[in-house]
Amino acid sequence: METKVIIDIRDVGSSLPVANVQELASKNLKEIPHRYIRPEIRADEVLVNGSSQIPVIDMSKLVAGNTEYETEMSNLHQACKDWGFFQLINHGAITEIENMKVAADGFFKLPLEEKMVYAQQDGLEGYGHAFVMSEDQKLDWNDMIFICSAPESGRNMKFWPNNPTSFRPSLDEYSRQLHKIFISLVQSMATNLGVEFREFVNMYLECAQGITMNYYPPCSLADQVMGFTPHSDGSMLTLLVQVGEVEGLQIRNSGKWIPIKPLPGAIIVNIADCMEIMSNGEYKSIEHRAVVNSEKERISIAGFHNPSRTATISPLPGLVKETAAKYKAVKFEDYAKMFLNSRLNGKSTLDAVKICN
Repeated sequence: METKVIIDIRDVGSSLPVANVQELASKNLKEIPHRYIRPEIRADEVLVNGSSQIPVIDMSKLVAGNTEYETEMSNLHQACKDWGFFQLINHGAITEIENMKVAADGFFKLPLEEKMVYAQQDGLEGYGHAFVMSEDQKLDWNDMIFICSAPESGRNMKFWPNNPTSFRPSLDEYSRQLHKIFISLVQSMATNLGVEFREFVNMYLECAQGITMNYYPPCSLADQVMGFTPHSDGSMLTLLVQVGEVEGLQIRNSGKWIPIKPLPGAIIVNIADCMEIMSNGEYKSIEHRAVVNSEKERISIAGFHNPSRTATISPLPGLVKETAAKYKAVKFEDYAKMFLNSRLNGKSTLDAVKICN
């Protein structure tokens, strides 16, 4: 009989408990608690019309034999190099995405006491917050539920909501479909990088997928609070969708923040730290943040795809034959600990493993 293994993330990362933001927002406070106020945001340069420049990749064309294969592969390569970010269309997961959106929206509509049934306990999995390291740091204007969704042997079902009733089956199907898309994208990226696909295999043979659903309540001082502090992701690739049409995601490109207008049905894909390391800097992890709306809520669903916990992350051998390695080798477990036990601060975790030549 197969033994079920639960992924224990208690020793990888945790966060201090803070007030539920959705509950705070529901009270129509006359004043926002000072720990959320960040007036410096007003000084940031935002390229309001920059969304039109964002790369769009058609996944149906990333198939050998397609008449536009070479062109679309080139588009993908440039998107990963120059942006670290793209919107993915024609990916074949529309049904799974729509079902997951309904389930996530239904969960956040539950009374607080019902959501707290799935509250974080000794680690980051469950309903709560992340990256709160001290009692005095500035806080983000959001709540989240984080679930370890793959491998299946690592699922801890006590954190999987039973209500709405569609939540568990929707997340199961969404997780499977997202993993397939991740594998397909990595195959295409390996081809573009000129390395054998098998060089990636040991990294994600037991790919650890985590899915975070973020809830950003409206805020009367939306221009002075942050939905999610600027950061790059510590995973390999992040695949994100959002519920509804309220914009909030912004990426940093050439020192400016660019608001993202999600295309209908698209998956937003961003290169994360481990992929930057493995590509020896050819592909760049993208720094991004979330802002909030003064009148409407926003919900996003992010799928993080990580190497196996015991994998050693380093520049792929095929990419350091002529160019020196730009990053130190590090066990993914150790990298995850550094990332999850620090305040968010741009790409500071990645900077810690760079080699200064």
